[in-house]
Amino acid sequence: MSGATAFRRRYGASPLHLLLVLASFALAAYAGVRLLRGDTLGVALWFVGAALLHDLVLLPLYSLTDRAVQLLFEGRAGPVQGVPRPSVNHVRVPAFVSGLLLLVWWPLVLRRVDHYTAATALPADVFLGRWLLITAALFAASAVILLVRRWQASGPRRRAARRRRRARAATK
Repeated sequence: MSGATAFRRRYGASPLHLLLVLASFALAAYAGVRLLRGDTLGVALWFVGAALLHDLVLLPLYSLTDRAVQLLFEGRAGPVQGVPRPSVNHVRVPAFVSGLLLLVWWPLVLRRVDHYTAATALPADVFLGRWLLITAALFAASAVILLVRRWQASGPRRRAARRRRRARAATK
């Protein structure tokens, strides 16, 4: 294996990929230096706390939740047992988007920002209801998409059953 082949296999199809990765690392380093210029100990504690919270609390929580959803849909599994069906994604995607929205807006959703109304002249008590409404709409839209896909997939079976009923009725 030549050096160029090993380079492409490790870093992508072209040197442009490596250049973009190095540029993103440089940007992250610049942001880290600017961030640590203020309260270095506070920022370091925040990062360590966030990593511990994620690894010790959140990761097991959403792993167990995802496994429970997989088991829920596994009862209707296809020919290969143990392989999660694509139906699981109809729960994963709205849950991910809802969680991402909560992660971004949690101070407002949980009413942890006292100065929001003074700074923006907008009410701060509407975010929890709106987040819940958006979450419900995401899950409802996902359920509708799942039902439409299942109905479309059952089309050939419905047509075959209809032909069998008509054939039976014609022979009587």
